[in-house]
Amino acid sequence: MMLFLAGGGGLLSFNSGFAIWVLISMVIFLAIMGKYAVPLIMDSLQERESRIKDSLESAEKALKRAEQVSKDNEKALREAEKKAQQIRKEAIEEAEMLRAERIEKSKEEAEQIIENARKSIEQEKKRAMMELRDEVARLAVESASKIIDSELDEQKNNKLVDSFINDLSKN
Repeated sequence: MMLFLAGGGGLLSFNSGFAIWVLISMVIFLAIMGKYAVPLIMDSLQERESRIKDSLESAEKALKRAEQVSKDNEKALREAEKKAQQIRKEAIEEAEMLRAERIEKSKEEAEQIIENARKSIEQEKKRAMMELRDEVARLAVESASKIIDSELDEQKNNKLVDSFINDLSKN
């Protein structure tokens, strides 16, 4: 270590001439840097700061737009769900209405069939009554002619009437 502190060229030796030149070089370097390099560096830093600021603002705007789109999508989804529920409700109501109409139509058709059957039965009943009246009238005329043909004997008349009644019950 002594070697460094002693004499002329040690590492820790001080040379004032060299120090002055280093000082002058440093001042000139700092002046040139301050005049030419520092403004360019500052402009670059400000431009970079501006770009970063613009990027942050753009990102914030994009985030706000994304949030708005998300809210709009949620709103549209809720509206679509409401509309779907409304459509389901209307479809159910329409189906119920169609079912009620079909039931009513079926009831009306059944009533019409029953009414037609009643009319048909009534007509058959009237026709049967007419046939029965015709048969009774024919039998009465036949009986009357037999009574007239036979003697007017009361005993024979009673026998004839009894015979006629028996014939009616057989037919």
